[in-house]
Amino acid sequence: MHTQLGLKAALILLSVLGTMTTEKVRNEKVWVVEQTLAPGEVLVLPANRANVLVYLDSGSLVVAPPHGVAHPQTVQRGDTVFNPPQAGSVKNTGSAALRIARVEYLGQGNQETWGNTGLAPNYKVLFENQYGRVYDIKIAAGTSEPQHTHHDRVVVCLSGAELEHIMPDGRKESSSLKTDEIVWRHGATHVGHNMGKTDLWVIAIEPK
Repeated sequence: MHTQLGLKAALILLSVLGTMTTEKVRNEKVWVVEQTLAPGEVLVLPANRANVLVYLDSGSLVVAPPHGVAHPQTVQRGDTVFNPPQAGSVKNTGSAALRIARVEYLGQGNQETWGNTGLAPNYKVLFENQYGRVYDIKIAAGTSEPQHTHHDRVVVCLSGAELEHIMPDGRKESSSLKTDEIVWRHGATHVGHNMGKTDLWVIAIEPK
């Protein structure tokens, strides 16, 4: 109940700030929204929940930590950043709108280390901590990857493709993704096959 009230309060706050916000996923593990910052707008980061930001556009920012000096930086599409549970803000200082996928962890996680366990060799782990594991997946058009295992995860698709998952028992399941789609997928063991003519690129966020 408290979590639901907290999420509603966050949505109200974002509305007041003028940020365009669309909820993508909400369950017991994560709350995921896509947010669009107009030039000059500020995204206030939550002080009570760790979060991951995936930038859907390239742009210019000023990042202000709760203590210390604000610093300018540039980001590229696909850049992924972890923010601990502390106050802070991100200001869009560019001349164009900036879209961000924001994944908030609703649990405290654990100290178990997953590393590369279960992942296909072409996956790149970006970072891991007590809250989750985050990795980059690229599958070229017309190719397959070895059998591997995922935990439950948020998938942020940066380049969509026509996909299928081949399960250990031989069953095939459609798993196609569209560019800029953000979805929740349950853990599973499978082979990923890119059947289409476009390369797949996604960021996966697995909460602990």
